[in-house]
Amino acid sequence: MALSDNMRGAVFMMGSMASFTLNDAFMKTLGTDLPLFQALFLRGIGASLFLIVLARGLGQWTGGHSRRDWMLMAIRALAEMAGAWTFITALFHMPFADLSAILQVIPLTITLAGAVFLGESVGWRRMSAIVIGFAGVLLIVRPGGDGFTIYALLALICVAMVTLRDMVSRMISPRVPSLMVATTSAVGVTLFAGAGALAVDWQPVTGPVAFNLTGSMLFLIGGYAFSVAAVRSGEISFVAPFRYSGLVVAIILGVLVFGTWPDRLTFVGAGIVVATGLFTLYREQRLRRVQA
Repeated sequence: MALSDNMRGAVFMMGSMASFTLNDAFMKTLGTDLPLFQALFLRGIGASLFLIVLARGLGQWTGGHSRRDWMLMAIRALAEMAGAWTFITALFHMPFADLSAILQVIPLTITLAGAVFLGESVGWRRMSAIVIGFAGVLLIVRPGGDGFTIYALLALICVAMVTLRDMVSRMISPRVPSLMVATTSAVGVTLFAGAGALAVDWQPVTGPVAFNLTGSMLFLIGGYAFSVAAVRSGEISFVAPFRYSGLVVAIILGVLVFGTWPDRLTFVGAGIVVATGLFTLYREQRLRRVQA
């Protein structure tokens, strides 16, 4: 039975989220073996080379872009650097599923930022979903409680950086290929990690460390490849909700690999965030159909 373009895109998106989450799991295991910048730099070399080859192979490494576009790509790369550092730092110190649950609020923050900074129309239903979604995040991080640490704050800063990254992405001219934008950011993160790695004492890459590092690199590459295939196969409004499948993978890996099980409030908060995110995506799809 042949899959439709949308269903194929959904499968690719689920593969992308599973790959990215597995990459995160491998990176978390490296937290006790390698300094953060060393791990980021070694992983980034392989991912950057892959993206450069892929962009050139697909004809998406082009020149002749305006100074404004190059400036926006530079800002996007800086946001990507800050997001990578805050995410990996939080990943090394937080329960795996808790961090993944916090990141599920990103579609909501992007919708809110689009309304505030880009003048995009957001009705009262979607605005209500955003407010409820943020309440779900508060259930996960619980400010003032014993579970709230500096690493939960870093996770929230990561959400802000990813939101900034995606806002800047929308401002870049459509003439700039998407894969080229992603590649410049990946190279920027690798160079940033390389600069940071100069200031730390490098640790030897033993057999188990090399295995985890290679696994992280391969799944990161797989995540990039699947994500490109997802957006090229199906409609974004149909494919995007399947991003939430990553939370399921994160919970399973948290239990099986790290022996951590989210508490009841975290489950409730994650459920609220996912539900409001899905509602927001549903409303966007419906409005597009009405406008069409």
